[in-house]
Amino acid sequence: MQSCLTRRKFLTHTATGIGGLALANLLRGDGLLAGPAAQPHHQPQAKRCIYIYLEGGPSQMDLYDPKPTLNKLDGQALPESMLKNMRFAFLAKESARVMGSPRTFKRHGQCGMELSDLIPHIGSIADDICLVRSMHTDQFNHVPGQLLMNTGSAIAGRPSVGSWLGYGLGSESKNLPEFVVLVAAGRGIPGGSASWSSGFLPSKYSGVLFRNEGAPVLNVDNPPGITDEMQHRSIQGVTELNALRNEAIGDPEIDSRIAAYELAYRMQMAAPEVMDLQGESQETLDLYGVDRNEPKIEGGNRGGIGLFGTFARNCLMARRLIERGVRVVKLFHASWDHHSRINVELPHNCALVDQPIAALIKDLKQRGLLEDTLVVCGSEFGRTALGENRPGFRVVTGRDHHPNAFSLWLAGGGIKGGQVIGETDDIAWNVTKDPVHVHDLHATILHLFGFDHTKLTYRFRGRDFRLTDVAGEVVPKFFG
Repeated sequence: MQSCLTRRKFLTHTATGIGGLALANLLRGDGLLAGPAAQPHHQPQAKRCIYIYLEGGPSQMDLYDPKPTLNKLDGQALPESMLKNMRFAFLAKESARVMGSPRTFKRHGQCGMELSDLIPHIGSIADDICLVRSMHTDQFNHVPGQLLMNTGSAIAGRPSVGSWLGYGLGSESKNLPEFVVLVAAGRGIPGGSASWSSGFLPSKYSGVLFRNEGAPVLNVDNPPGITDEMQHRSIQGVTELNALRNEAIGDPEIDSRIAAYELAYRMQMAAPEVMDLQGESQETLDLYGVDRNEPKIEGGNRGGIGLFGTFARNCLMARRLIERGVRVVKLFHASWDHHSRINVELPHNCALVDQPIAALIKDLKQRGLLEDTLVVCGSEFGRTALGENRPGFRVVTGRDHHPNAFSLWLAGGGIKGGQVIGETDDIAWNVTKDPVHVHDLHATILHLFGFDHTKLTYRFRGRDFRLTDVAGEVVPKFFG
């Protein structure tokens, strides 16, 4: 029987087959299209990324940016000119007053970087980190701020940084996802999975959430009574059916579905092994503080209780994952949103993350991995110099959101350590030197991975989108 090839099918196969391949090769040749395992635009300095996201907005003047003037002005009002165009999430600016800080700062490392008494372990890696005190953002509420920091846009539905890196570079591992997410969340992540979504990129580039207990990924284990051989034959059959459907309609999401099924099958062996820490030495476990005792905190903590071990294991897991070829690992801890009880909850949060984060840098460095592994530690914004005085608060004990000036730091992956970039005024209200916008941070991260941020694009609904939208400048001081 002679088969009939309709005009629609011919055009579909041409567009998605030979024609599509030819067009893709032409575009890649011109540097206009990036895809999995695409050639970088220049020599990369980083191969992998570990992004530690401390959700909620850590207080920069209590951790990274010493401001003794705050204590001199404690209880005083700010000039109306400073407040005129400011927007706050909750603070009543007309009656707000400056709030001092009880924190003490000391110099660390050969570089003499000033850091708070709350983060002595991070102080021990001062010579390896680049501290940016001049970050600023456009958003003053959590969800749009988190989306902007994680996806380059305050609107949900855009690809995350990790997804863009996976799209541009592809995977180094056949048995594990290229982008893994680890969460130790007390309050939860307001931005949710949109912070690690692939957005309009194919779904294969989405972050895969690994669990802290039980099977690393839900539904990866075989159901009771299903052998490995039965599972293999089942996956093979599903793949063949998906391939037939893909041949008919040429939908790229079917490719993603096929890849997801096959990856899930391979992960059944790889994921449990990577999550098993029994092979780690006691010295390494102690370095990260996996078995630390958690200090008691009166009245609870929005950052969570019982997460000291979880966060430490996540930091160690991040190292194990990138060793096994995972391209991007994102660690979340929430919440650092201290509208109240900042002098109680901030020390508890810092005790939770300080040792494991420093251990991660030391461990990567000792294993020769830090040189080409970029580590970023930051959040969506900082805290205001004014005390939180919203209606209903009997005592002012916290700080509101502050987008105008905040701090974060980077290490490894081509970053020049032992330096501080940028300055803020006497109360960390505005940036006074070397401002760095979120788009500039993203442009610089892509640069370290070998990409021109203006050329790593994806066409969606008639427009070429990029991580940095229509803005962003590489900051040479990060690596110069």
